[in-house]
Amino acid sequence: MSSTFSPIPLDDLVAQVRDGMLLAVPADYSGAPMAATRALIRRGAKNLRLVTVPQSTLQADILIGAGCVSEIETAAVTLGEFGTAPCFTRAVLAKKIKVVDATCPAIHAGFQASEKDVPFLPLRGILGSDLLKHRSDWKTVDNPMASGNDPLLLIPAIRPDVALFHAPMADREGNIWIGRRRELATIAHASKTTLVTVERLYDGSFFDDEKMAAGALPAFYVNAVAVAERGAAPVGLFGEYEADIDHLRAYAKEARTEAGFAAYLAREIGAAKAAA
Repeated sequence: MSSTFSPIPLDDLVAQVRDGMLLAVPADYSGAPMAATRALIRRGAKNLRLVTVPQSTLQADILIGAGCVSEIETAAVTLGEFGTAPCFTRAVLAKKIKVVDATCPAIHAGFQASEKDVPFLPLRGILGSDLLKHRSDWKTVDNPMASGNDPLLLIPAIRPDVALFHAPMADREGNIWIGRRRELATIAHASKTTLVTVERLYDGSFFDDEKMAAGALPAFYVNAVAVAERGAAPVGLFGEYEADIDHLRAYAKEARTEAGFAAYLAREIGAAKAAA
């Protein structure tokens, strides 16, 4: 992007997330793109391979319930204090989606490997975990820099087709304010395409302000931006607004049944029924 940057409509932004793509989304505390998620569902997106960085709540659950997801790599999908994620749980039990089990440090390592343009990164902390039995793509090797027994776990790079997240603002050059959420920079660096929704536009350049520059993601890592006010709601957005606890509590209760989720989908998202 350049100084001629201008945002695009939300539907045009999500149109760049095509069926079957590997889609990276952040945890709620990093800016879950809920407005874009609802737009994807209304469009009838299918066969998305979702990777959460490193976990998800409502966003992943409604995408799965709406039939948009065929595979998910995640450390967890839950509704936190409101219990299990009902659509995710039903899909797993019915074997409607493929679940690639992961853990937070492994997912972050995979993105960092892609960010650095290397095929893998080593980890130690999850050696000995039962998780390794389910991940044939993770390799245990001897540390070539040591003498003696010193195993390392190699985590392959994760290279998403698209990264999608919500942030407080973009400036007039297309730079994105991410504040302390530096994992959003890693996600953008690692992905082939980065799409961002923002609350508002900032009249100026973040890089002209010494204090704001440190929290900015440069525009050359961003492919498109759409303005979506309260675009993370009903989950919260860092520095902007808190999660709507009443909404999340009600969702956890209503979505326990297929009929309840269908009613939520029609009322809150404007989709008449789940995608086939």
